[in-house]
Amino acid sequence: MSYKKLEVWQLARELVIDIHRMTLQNLPKFEMFEEGSQIRRSIKSVKSTIVEGHGRRRYQQEFIRFLTYAIASNDETIDHLETLFETESLTDRQSYENIHKKLEILGKKLNLLIRISLDF
Repeated sequence: MSYKKLEVWQLARELVIDIHRMTLQNLPKFEMFEEGSQIRRSIKSVKSTIVEGHGRRRYQQEFIRFLTYAIASNDETIDHLETLFETESLTDRQSYENIHKKLEILGKKLNLLIRISLDF
């Protein structure tokens, strides 16, 4: 099975696009190279780490380790998003809430995938 069939990868990919667009369209220019750059890197890390873990799925503990790294990067992305909103660099509440909700769902799905992997 390809990593592209994993729901967590599909959602992470969607979030990479959402966050990229949000940083281009809704942030002040000075923030593009500060927090905007950080949030883009952290969400890309989630997606890439899922891919890397999938490549090591034959080794259960390696797969779980990389999924755990993906959760950490997802948490980092949430923190960057909240910082942007709290500092009023991101003022589009609907965009904030939509992305925040998707990030929370992704974290839950990653945790569930770890639990399922531990059962095998």
